[in-house]
Amino acid sequence: MATSALGGDMPWTDPTCPVARTLDLVGDRWSLLIVRDAMDGARAFTDFQQRTGIARNILTDRLRRLVDRGILDREAAASGRRQVYTLTQAGRDLFAVVVALRQWGERHAFEADEAHSVLLDEHGLALADLHPTNSLGDQVDPDTTSVRKVY
Repeated sequence: MATSALGGDMPWTDPTCPVARTLDLVGDRWSLLIVRDAMDGARAFTDFQQRTGIARNILTDRLRRLVDRGILDREAAASGRRQVYTLTQAGRDLFAVVVALRQWGERHAFEADEAHSVLLDEHGLALADLHPTNSLGDQVDPDTTSVRKVY
């Protein structure tokens, strides 16, 4: 069994692929929705449950996994009566992933006239589309990139 940098022992789907490892850590629907909601200010169990509609047992499991994997921190609320969850730096680093998924969804998961939410910046404007770039700042795509395994 491989050792995860984010939370102990777990079997890797594809031990050398960063995409596969990331999906092993946060690739299920509920985990990413919890991360999305944490980015949007959810902190308490009830916040996540109300926003996602997730069953309590599944939410309990996903919150535990996200804490174990170093994506969320859990601590006692100021009242001491409940737990609150906050993003770790690893969790905050998923922001670009969530934005990329959101933008893909805006382009491909809705009809042109179908209502949907929009992520706004601090000026109330929609974010610019994310585009991967090379070291010179030029846009890249699957035709202009390649994968090399590093050992």
